[in-house]
Amino acid sequence: MERGPAIFAAAVFLLFGTALLVWTGARAWHRAPVAEGVRPVVAVPLAVLAGAGSLALGVWCLRHI
Repeated sequence: MERGPAIFAAAVFLLFGTALLVWTGARAWHRAPVAEGVRPVVAVPLAVLAGAGSLALGVWCLRHI
């Protein structure tokens, strides 16, 4: 019974984390702002940290199936 929700949660975390890292990388590559009104020195590491954390949660969910 718990496999379905765990797989769904893992897929959501992995897709979100991947999309956030790709989007952040593309914005940083083009020197575009990552977050409106926030310095890139602060915004890029926080976005990368959030993306990596999401990927880690997705892997954690998959490991506990």
